[in-house]
Amino acid sequence: MPKAPITVSVTGAAGNIGYALLFRLAGGDCYGADQPIKLRLLEIPPGMKALEGVVMELQDSAFPLLHGIEISDDPYTAFDGVQQAFLVGSRPRTKDMNRADLITANGPIFTTQGKALNDRAAKDLRAIVVGNPCNTNALIAMHSAPDVPRDRFHAMTRLDENRAKAQLAKKAGALPGQVTNLAIWGNHSDTMYPDFVHAKIKGRPATELCDEAWLKGDFIKTVATRGKAIIEARGASSAASAASAAIDHMSALWHGTKRGQFTSMAVCSNGEYGVPKGLIFSFPVTAEKGNWKIRKGLKLDDFAKAAIKKTTDELLAERETVKDLLK
Repeated sequence: MPKAPITVSVTGAAGNIGYALLFRLAGGDCYGADQPIKLRLLEIPPGMKALEGVVMELQDSAFPLLHGIEISDDPYTAFDGVQQAFLVGSRPRTKDMNRADLITANGPIFTTQGKALNDRAAKDLRAIVVGNPCNTNALIAMHSAPDVPRDRFHAMTRLDENRAKAQLAKKAGALPGQVTNLAIWGNHSDTMYPDFVHAKIKGRPATELCDEAWLKGDFIKTVATRGKAIIEARGASSAASAASAAIDHMSALWHGTKRGQFTSMAVCSNGEYGVPKGLIFSFPVTAEKGNWKIRKGLKLDDFAKAAIKKTTDELLAERETVKDLLK
């Protein structure tokens, strides 16, 4: 018996990441080749014309799994009955804008979207925030949706995980798919910590195949600055890899992680590993049937603890910046 379509919303749908994301969703790359979807796409009013063109392309692709498309500039319309939400659209960082200003500018966007999700989303909602600064944007949306369980909101650090896997694979002469249990801790920023200690390459500890000085130095630096390097190289941000990471995140949540393996998701802390409660913080997690659990019991050395403290302090400072929106 054919499956019923699920309702998927994408914000910033006419933007570069949204554009790269939509065709992957419609093609079945996220939820599987037997799962139909209906798309509800959100854009700001100036982007609606471009979104109409994106819809034309989606229609012209004749995706068998795509059972309908609706577009709107109103989040209450776009989130009506949504089950899977990709919150991609956010205020971009402009020249001379510091991170605190960016956080403040994005506050009203995610306050409004959180309220709309609270009022209109389906009971089985799962929402990933991709738009940066994604951890704190997710925090704002979560607080603006008091009737939605906190574990339904996530921020994306899978892009950092994928970047880290690629670097480890390159160093060890392996394939990225042969790198497992590479967890990102903390914020999606240059303070994130890619946990190489627990990572494995072809089943062997990464620390046995890569030298310690490189792991603690160039490896972390390369992962942290990869986005900037891509902008410098191609003159535009890493939209396609961000869209791919969003697919990976929601696919892992939908289908579950493999036995014995974990992935990275920024989720609401309940105090695990000493991280303050309520922060949207990236942890190693396992997933099954749309639910996640933080992988407990991992031993952290002094280097890891120092890195995690640094990214925690940054997230606490971000939370302080938006404290008036969290009441």
